[in-house]
Amino acid sequence: MALFDKFKSGLQKTRQVLNTDVRDLFRAGTILDEEMLEEFEGRLIRSDMGVEAADEIVAELRKKFLGRTVDPPAVAETVNAKLRDLLTGSAGTGTGLAEPAGVEEENPDPLARLTVNPLGPTVVLVSGVNGVGKTTSIAKLAKLLTDAGRTVVLAAGDTFRAAAVEQLTTWAGRIGCEIVTGEMNSDPASVAHRGAVRAKELGADVLILDTAGRLQTQTNLMNELAKIRRVVGKQIEGAPHESLLVIDATTGQNGLSQAEKFSEAAGCTGILLSKLDGSAKGGVVIPIRRRMNIPVKFVGLGEGLDDLAVFEPAKFVRALEI
Repeated sequence: MALFDKFKSGLQKTRQVLNTDVRDLFRAGTILDEEMLEEFEGRLIRSDMGVEAADEIVAELRKKFLGRTVDPPAVAETVNAKLRDLLTGSAGTGTGLAEPAGVEEENPDPLARLTVNPLGPTVVLVSGVNGVGKTTSIAKLAKLLTDAGRTVVLAAGDTFRAAAVEQLTTWAGRIGCEIVTGEMNSDPASVAHRGAVRAKELGADVLILDTAGRLQTQTNLMNELAKIRRVVGKQIEGAPHESLLVIDATTGQNGLSQAEKFSEAAGCTGILLSKLDGSAKGGVVIPIRRRMNIPVKFVGLGEGLDDLAVFEPAKFVRALEI
């Protein structure tokens, strides 16, 4: 299946909801009233778009069409245009940079989505709450970068779970990248330190640091993240250059609320949205972008090693259009 088809498949639940809602609620020849708008807003919220985004979409429909005869294609185009605006405008991205909805690349460079260390290597710290698919997402990111011609070193910093280290080691073997590991229950910062040393020795392009899953309430583990950042910063200037937070798309608004607080503690610069497949409500991408003030940079589109894509707002909107 082509990448765009996987992307479209991952958004099918949200797209079907939008199509059904517009068709059922906004019938040609009827007069658009507040009752229709309130019902539509409720359905948008249930698609995981969040209250703020739903409010803005409905406000646009109210401004253009309230009290007028419904023209379904015009309503659909207004919803699509507002989605593009919400997803690609500079407001709420935290970067101050707009991402044009009309720009799409067939095979975008994954390194271009990261804050790159021009002196090398670029250090990417990856964190997240328990069970979001963090270790698998790291392997997918390593594969994506390797396929793009970059040399990657992995540091298995989740020293509290033998399964995580074993899994990442297996993935590294399949990808063909080097991995640095530590003893069980050893200091994760020491693994990060050795990973930084090894990445410099090899002249690697990217060092990806895995970390243990944790909750934002676990102060000791949050302090551990801070220590990892300090340690790698002493080895490689400016490191970590990117701090990616993995969020499970299937958890919807509940996961977003938890991850929002987690992100503040971890100093995250970007989102890797995992499990954006047919079981997810893809609309959650929009409140993530709005509320967390950091951009979605990568999306997981399936369980395979190749099922990670650079997040392109233009492609997302095209796959979601009604």
